[in-house]
Amino acid sequence: MTDGAEKRTARVIVADDQTVVREGIVMLLGLLPGIEVVGAAGDGDEAVKLVAELAPDVVLMDLRMPRCDGVEATRRIRAEHPGTQVVVLTTFGDDDSLFPALRAGARGYLTKDAGGDEIVRAVHNVLSGDAGLSPSIQRRLLERLSEPEPQLAEGPGEPPDGLTARETEVLVLIADGLSNQEIARRLHVSTATVKTHINNLFAKTGLKDRAQAVRYAYGKGLVRPPAG
Repeated sequence: MTDGAEKRTARVIVADDQTVVREGIVMLLGLLPGIEVVGAAGDGDEAVKLVAELAPDVVLMDLRMPRCDGVEATRRIRAEHPGTQVVVLTTFGDDDSLFPALRAGARGYLTKDAGGDEIVRAVHNVLSGDAGLSPSIQRRLLERLSEPEPQLAEGPGEPPDGLTARETEVLVLIADGLSNQEIARRLHVSTATVKTHINNLFAKTGLKDRAQAVRYAYGKGLVRPPAG
């Protein structure tokens, strides 16, 4: 990291739905050198709006928020405002949320009990182009990204009943017996996103439950019965 990157004052937005936590983090950041808090958001939608208005350098992003969670907010910010970096802010190393956030474009990771030095280091690491991740998180990320993507059975080229490719993937994984959490991990998305895909595919196909979804997937040739 260059001296210039270290000396630069980083303009930061804090996004957390818990008022006490959010205000505590803002107060702590106000005491740290090289960081200026320019805004605070109570959910992902508000975070995206503040980024559009204030163009901060970094957003410290809580993952579990109502209306728009941290994963979706990260995806929108990185797509619409690539000059703003995102550092994940979470209570613990929760792979179910952390890895989807990294896939969405987050560059750093902090737990909410991080000290001031850790926060400053993570913020300036992402500003200088480095990933603000511990070696253990980097190792787990590489392991997760090396997992094979689900394979559909050979069959018709177009998914049935107007399903999207992603909805079809979710359907196949339901037929394979995976839970919502397991599907989220496999596809590197949040469980909320999985639920949205399931609701959409149920609406399109008229299915009522997972048992019907399994029969539907086999009936449409999307999955093959086990050999033998």
